[in-house]
Amino acid sequence: MSVAKVIEINAASKTSVEDAVRTGLKKVSETVKGIQGAWISETKVVTDGSGNITEWRVNLRVTFLVS
Repeated sequence: MSVAKVIEINAASKTSVEDAVRTGLKKVSETVKGIQGAWISETKVVTDGSGNITEWRVNLRVTFLVS
């Protein structure tokens, strides 16, 4: 029998959504083992006064197996 747990994390990147996801998963994998996958539950951008995107932010739900 397998049991999975879901945690929620926030990650950010100056370059892209994909980079924010990679950065978040890499950081989580330092302490959480058995990661099975993740999904983006929210995407946000930070802008400067001219409307240019300065940062991408994602809210991730990460699934991993509990032993």
